[in-house]
Amino acid sequence: MGRFSGKTAVVTGSGRRKGLGEAIARRLAQEGAAVVISDLGAPRDAATPGGMIGASEEMEAIAADLRAEGGAASTFVCDVRDYDQVRALARHAVERHGGLDIWVNNAGIGYIMKPLLEVQPQDWTAVIDVNLTGAFFGLRVAAEIMVAQGRGGRIINIASQAAKSGFPHAQAYTSSKHGLVGLVRSAAIELGPYGITVNNVCPNHVTTGLGAWQNEYFSKVVGAASVDDYLKQMAARIPMRRPGLPEDTAHAVAFLCSDEAVYITAESLNVSGGEEPH
Repeated sequence: MGRFSGKTAVVTGSGRRKGLGEAIARRLAQEGAAVVISDLGAPRDAATPGGMIGASEEMEAIAADLRAEGGAASTFVCDVRDYDQVRALARHAVERHGGLDIWVNNAGIGYIMKPLLEVQPQDWTAVIDVNLTGAFFGLRVAAEIMVAQGRGGRIINIASQAAKSGFPHAQAYTSSKHGLVGLVRSAAIELGPYGITVNNVCPNHVTTGLGAWQNEYFSKVVGAASVDDYLKQMAARIPMRRPGLPEDTAHAVAFLCSDEAVYITAESLNVSGGEEPH
């Protein structure tokens, strides 16, 4: 028995190995939650290339691992840019696992990075549609079910250090993550009376599959001698002297989902080793 036994959690963007979503799903499952692994399943367009999204086979493998470890898990292919697909994902959670108690908006695009004067309208739209509009869709459908259930709930967005500070070559990304701060502050006011908390978790850099791509890209942007040199420079400016790990974010999510965090809402919690103190 764990502290999330009898609860159901949906984690979007959780279909990639070594990603934040997988770590979050695993932590919730380890503590008793039935977890829905959700991702795109296959590339949909130029903004969602193979290698940057969770394929159906990878999603199924992650769910199988969770079941082998004693957890309950299912998979559901969903494009968070499509409201009807997000609603279908929520219905799957209810029909397959008996309810919906935790919704984690983790799906995001962090691989469209360009100098400002090279950004095209479609680049901006792609990032905002997934990172901000997709999070709103998830929040909206989860809240509707949680209100109807009448037993409260937890909605968490995986934002970023970029929700607090600006970064070059990341105009749309930074704007989308800043937007999540306003989203939770507004939604928390309306959902608080129903016992539903709404929060962001804001990690600094984490070397996931996406993070490895970012390491390569930004090491060239800043003129580092190598990726290793870039990572050493990064670690030197972090008080804890290392970048984040997927488990660091997963720990924060688990806390915000717990009864201990029942009075915490509208917050954007930094998980940055002290790099982002505001």
